[in-house]
Amino acid sequence: MSELPSLVTDSLKDSLSQQFPLDDKLYSLEGDELKFMQAQTGITDEEELKKHILKVQAEAYAVYPYPCIRLFRFIHFKLPKLLGYDRLLKLGEERPNAILLDLGCCFGNDVRRAAADGFPVKQIVASDLHAKYWDLGHKLFRTTTESFPAKFVSGDVFDPAHLAIVPPFYAPPADPLPDLSTLTSLNPLRGHVSAIHTSSFFHLFNEEKQAHIAHAIGGLLSPEPGSMILGTHAALPEKGTRSTLIAIGTDGQSTFNLFAHSPESWTELWDGEVFKKGTVKVATKLIEREGTGGRIVMFLVWSVTRL
Repeated sequence: MSELPSLVTDSLKDSLSQQFPLDDKLYSLEGDELKFMQAQTGITDEEELKKHILKVQAEAYAVYPYPCIRLFRFIHFKLPKLLGYDRLLKLGEERPNAILLDLGCCFGNDVRRAAADGFPVKQIVASDLHAKYWDLGHKLFRTTTESFPAKFVSGDVFDPAHLAIVPPFYAPPADPLPDLSTLTSLNPLRGHVSAIHTSSFFHLFNEEKQAHIAHAIGGLLSPEPGSMILGTHAALPEKGTRSTLIAIGTDGQSTFNLFAHSPESWTELWDGEVFKKGTVKVATKLIEREGTGGRIVMFLVWSVTRL
C-alpha cells in the first residue's frame, strides 16, 4: 500500500495535503472493526477513540499524504475478509514455525487482527517502505515492541538488498529458518514463509513491476503444500489500464492511471510464470466496491496456494 511514490509525482506530493485536507467527515468505524479498536486500544468511549485515531492520522498524513490515510483505510480490515483467511490461521495453529508476512503493512492493523485471531505474534513479519508508519501503528494501538513483538522490516521491494528475485522452492530450502528478531531484509526468508498477505499494493505499479514483485515474493514462499499468498487489488474484467480517482478536494480531483489485471491474466501470471504450471491453485473473485467520490470500482480478491 505504501509505495505510492512510484505513481505520484513530486509536484502532486507537495500539493496533495493542501489540496486535499484531512476531513473527519470521512471517518466511519462500527461493528467488529469498532469493537476491535476498542479492545486493542483500551479506549471504549467512541468519541475519545475517534479523537485518538484522528491525532495519529494527522501524524501519518504528514509523513506522506496517501489517499488511504485520508480515507481511514488503516482502521478497516482487509486480510480477515480474504479468500483463505481461515486456512491462514490454521497454518499458524498447526504448522511448526509458520511465518506470516504482511507486505505493504502500513500501521499493521491486519496482522494485529491475525494475531488476535490466534496466529503466533512472534512468527509475524511486517514490511513497508516507511518505517514511521509502523511506529505510528504502535501509537495507534497503544502497544510497544514488547507488548506486540511482531518483527518489522523496512525496505523497498525493488531493492535486491531487501528482496532479491530467486526461483521458487520445490524442496525445503537448505538454509535454516532465520531468527526473525535479527532480520534486516526479507531475503533470509526465502523458501520459509507459510503465508504472504499483500492488499492494495500490486495496483500501485505497472504490469512489468507487478510481475517483478510476484516473482520476488514467490521465492519467499515455502514449498510445503498449503503455503499461500493472498490479497486484493484493483482489477478489470480484461487486463489493461484504467484511470483511478485517488482524492477529491476543494480545488478539484486527482487521478492516476494504473494497470489492472483480470482474473485470467492474474491466474496465468502465478500458474505458469511465477510457479511451474500445475504446482499452485489460484482462486480469484471480481467484486465491486465504492471508491473515492462514490465511484464504483472493481477489485480482485485472490489467493495462490501451493499444491
